[in-house]
Amino acid sequence: MAVPKILLYYAFTPLADPEAIRLWQRDLCESLNLRGRILISRHGINGTVGGDLTNMKKYLRKTREFAGFKEMDAKWSEGTSIDTEGFSTDFPRLSVKVRDEIVSFGVPDEITVNESGVIGGGAMLTADSLDALVAERGDDVVFFDGRNAFEAEIGRFRGAIVPDVRTTHDFIAELESGKYDHLKDKPVVTYCTGGIRCEVLTPLMKARGFSEVYQLDGGIVRYGEARGNDGLWDGSLYVFDQRMSIDFAAGAAILGTCVACGNATKHMMNCVEPACREQLVVCDGCSGKHVTCTEHVGISF
Repeated sequence: MAVPKILLYYAFTPLADPEAIRLWQRDLCESLNLRGRILISRHGINGTVGGDLTNMKKYLRKTREFAGFKEMDAKWSEGTSIDTEGFSTDFPRLSVKVRDEIVSFGVPDEITVNESGVIGGGAMLTADSLDALVAERGDDVVFFDGRNAFEAEIGRFRGAIVPDVRTTHDFIAELESGKYDHLKDKPVVTYCTGGIRCEVLTPLMKARGFSEVYQLDGGIVRYGEARGNDGLWDGSLYVFDQRMSIDFAAGAAILGTCVACGNATKHMMNCVEPACREQLVVCDGCSGKHVTCTEHVGISF
């Protein structure tokens, strides 16, 4: 029986011909029956793909044969299943695109990369060094969520600041709004799903006057793998595929509240309106109902 796996990865490295990389990646994925989403820019590559374990290993090995991707950060997680045609059920299709940015903050010219990655980012913290920093400096340490606000509804670091952003594009205006100026002299630890958003967010924060900025190496995924439910992370991790969320250990805290009935849940679903892209926290009992949202996340049935 085929073993499904999900691979989350990225690499910041200068790419002279992103379109050539796109064609190569598309053909490689198609040859191995992989589905998922891959973004490529002159700054590097960012992807999440799923498929049979054997084919996934071939994909990672082949991708790392490209010199710029040799040290590519890669994280594995369990997939749901493989369908009768040999494709992962966690992704509806394969999408491989070239964009101005592999993380869309809307400021591609502010980011500079070399063969070692992003220039001027925050200091990297492992799970051990993060816990040590908090043990040493206590409540002075500020956790700053680098994700869209809805992702934090089902899981976040304890006491974290969750910026009021619906898309990554919103971060620049949020940082320049003045509402976080009181944090500019504090140790600020940024975090996101796999680490890539913070690779870009931290130099943008430093350029706007934040003096002591850190980023969690490998993001929430790597911290959760190391600590399970026993660290500073609470709840479930939102993921951008059909699984919607994952836990790092059995018995994870349930932080989410169903927008329809108020019950505790970690389940998320799309607004049922075809033109809407909102993600809503909806319990299993309400997920079969006509749950939609308004500007103020109103509910109708």
